Amino acid sequence: MLSDDLNACADLVRRADPDRFLAAMAAPVAARRVLFPIYAFNVEVARAPWVTAEPMIAEMRLQWWRDALDEIGSGKVVRRHEVVTPLADVLEAQGTELLDQLVAARRWDIYREPFEDTAQFRDYLDRTAANLMLAAARPLGEVDAGVIRDAGFAHGLANWFRAIPALERAGRVPLTDGRPQAIVALAEEGLDRLARARRERATISRLAGAALLPLWQSGALLRQALQDPSRVADGVLGLSPIRSRTGLLLRATTGRW
Repeated sequence: MLSDDLNACADLVRRADPDRFLAAMAAPVAARRVLFPIYAFNVEVARAPWVTAEPMIAEMRLQWWRDALDEIGSGKVVRRHEVVTPLADVLEAQGTELLDQLVAARRWDIYREPFEDTAQFRDYLDRTAANLMLAAARPLGEVDAGVIRDAGFAHGLANWFRAIPALERAGRVPLTDGRPQAIVALAEEGLDRLARARRERATISRLAGAALLPLWQSGALLRQALQDPSRVADGVLGLSPIRSRTGLLLRATTGRW
């Protein structure tokens, strides 16, 4: 049975990040106690730059979360908060640092400047999606950080492709090169890194693999972008509900994320 704080975290994730919520619910109960606070943290940080048009206020919101992580990582008294309190129970020092880097990377979301180049874009995905996945997996068991980073990049790229129309409507420049051939090249890179991670699946313990269940749609989404890059700009990447749920159930049952 989950505590009130964990239930609050789960509800936050259910409302704001339904795909990760479904992935967490498909995980063992022991894993959910780790996943829900970390995913709820990600929800709060991801939306902080978007709830105000004032960059200074957005910066302050992100700094609030960095200060909370500092309290957790340094052993100080941790502020009482429905997300921070259960987060402090599951994070270790490395996880705290990973999430601090995630918050710092989210400063890009506040402003309208494009990424300087593809290398900066890759770094953004690594510090956000891959750091989140690694921070969630580490408390659950043995992991190979390189494998998690490959998987996290693929997952982050698939989600980024889905978000591009909304980002453009908000005045952001989500890609340094939005031409179809550039999208195809990125999709190929994501699929290659996902395949490389899956070849090394045995290096990730079964319980830690629960943190990789959000990948269940990533391969299919990247293949759609590869085969028809116009689907990215048109905002029509996605699986049918039946195919999506069946795929998640299969991966959760077999552990073959």
